[in-house]
Amino acid sequence: MKATAAEAGADIATDTNYIMILIADSGATKTDWFYGNSSQNGIRVETNGLNPFHICEKGMRQTIAETLFKKLEHPEQCTDIFFYGSGCTPNKRESVRNILQETFPKAEIRIDTDLTGAARALFGDQAGIACILGTGSNSGLYDGEKIIDNIPPLGYILGDEGSGAYLGKRFIADCLKRRLPETILSGLLDELRLSTEDILGNIYHKPNANRFLAQITPYIYRVRSVPEVKDFLNDCFSDFFQRNIIPYRSPYPISFVGSVAYYFEEEIRNAASKMRLTIGRFIQYPLMDIVKYHLNKKQ
Repeated sequence: MKATAAEAGADIATDTNYIMILIADSGATKTDWFYGNSSQNGIRVETNGLNPFHICEKGMRQTIAETLFKKLEHPEQCTDIFFYGSGCTPNKRESVRNILQETFPKAEIRIDTDLTGAARALFGDQAGIACILGTGSNSGLYDGEKIIDNIPPLGYILGDEGSGAYLGKRFIADCLKRRLPETILSGLLDELRLSTEDILGNIYHKPNANRFLAQITPYIYRVRSVPEVKDFLNDCFSDFFQRNIIPYRSPYPISFVGSVAYYFEEEIRNAASKMRLTIGRFIQYPLMDIVKYHLNKKQ
C-alpha cells in the first residue's frame, strides 16, 4: 500500500541521514532564503532584510514566523540553519540565533556575517579575498574556511569605497563641482526628477541617505561610456583597491559579489589590471553558491 504524504513525512523526519537545510543571505534591504535538501529540490523565499542593527527583535521574529515559516513545506523537519547576515557581529549573533531557535527548535543553527557567506560562495574551500560591492562595500581575507582578516568598511561617510553609495556620493559631487560634463548633470536631474536642492535635501535631511545615493548607480551605468565617466569609475574602483585590498598584501585572487560589482565588472577589471591585481569571479547573488557549498559538506 502506498504511504500517505503524512506517513512519508514521518518517515523522513525519523531518518537520521535525512537533512533539510535552511540558508539565508541577509542584508539590510532583503533576505534571500533557500530551504531543501539539494539544489534541485528546494524552494527560495524572499523576505525583508534582517540586519540586527536595523530591525528590532520583534520585527525580526515577526518576519521569520509570519513571512518565512508559512511559505516552507514541512518546516518542522528543518535540521540545519546557516544564517549569513549583514550586522551579524559577535555581540548580535546570539539574539538572531535565539529568534531562529524559537521557530525551528530542532535545528542546529550557525550564524555568521554576509562576508563569510560571500567568501564561501566565491571560493568554497580555497583561499582568496572576498569582496562585496552593493549599497555598501566590504572585503575580507579568507583562508578556505573563515575570514582571517578584515579591513573595516567604515560606512558610506568614512569608507565604503566602490559601493553604490560611494559612487553616488562622488558622482553628485563631481557633477556639481563641474568635474563632469554639464549634460551629465542635467541628465541626472531629469532621471531623478529632482532639483539640486532636492538632492541635497535627500542626503542631509532625510534618513537612509546611503540608499538614496546608491539609487544613482543605474544612471551612472547608462552613461559609463562617456570618457569623463570612465575616468570617474576608474578612480572610484582604484580607491576601493588601494584602501581595501592592497593593505592585505596577499597574492590570493580577488572575487566579488553584489549588483554593483556584477554590472561594473569591466570597469573593475580595468582598474585592477592597471594595479596588476588578479581578479577571479563575479556573482550578483551568492545564495545558490552558498547552498552548493553546504550541501557538498553534508554529502
